[in-house]
Amino acid sequence: MKNIFERLENKIGLKFKDTGLLRNIFIHRSYLNENRHVKLISNEKLEFLGDSVLSLITSVYLYKKFPHLEEGEYTEIKSSIVRTESLTEAAANLNLGDYLLLSKGQDQEGGRKNKNILADCFEALIGGIFIDLGFEKAYYFVTKFLFAKKLDYIINNKLYLSPKSHLQEFTQSRYRVTPVYNIIEERGPEHERIFRVAVFVNKKRLALASGKSKKEAEEKAAKIALEKLT
Repeated sequence: MKNIFERLENKIGLKFKDTGLLRNIFIHRSYLNENRHVKLISNEKLEFLGDSVLSLITSVYLYKKFPHLEEGEYTEIKSSIVRTESLTEAAANLNLGDYLLLSKGQDQEGGRKNKNILADCFEALIGGIFIDLGFEKAYYFVTKFLFAKKLDYIINNKLYLSPKSHLQEFTQSRYRVTPVYNIIEERGPEHERIFRVAVFVNKKRLALASGKSKKEAEEKAAKIALEKLT
């Protein structure tokens, strides 16, 4: 076990002072449910802490590196980089699944590649680094292994924008008009309402989409319209 952790420490360029804390990062609750005699705790509290630390690191990074952006843009960018898929990808790149302690059933069901388990483990690792080595080391880890070139690429290409925001920016730049959304149909009972929305640019209907809310339908319609225009 020690050699495995040494490989991870070498890979991330950080040396833990508390090896027990490092081990705790990889203890999934399913392992404890199956091994009740083991006096260990799961990584859930570290994951909770890591989530908050990650949010702070992202905010500091954006504030320092992209001071020209608006607060609303910060919010959308944060959502795009700290989502489960991004965390899972970063965890997979570090092979965090190899170090996990899982129940036999969870392991056999592919728990080492489970998106949610990997994302939670990555956040637990952030929390562990923060507790053991401090904020600066956690900041270094996140910017190197989660942000890297990815966050700059997302920002420079405005991939953080929602389809509606992206479509509005595109049409204002290209045609100097904003998209218009009209509800074409509402159907179903109150608790299972379905909205059908059309989006128009220069009075021309570009797309039609349905959703469980007006916002969802509009976002889907905007996405289809963007695919037609770009």
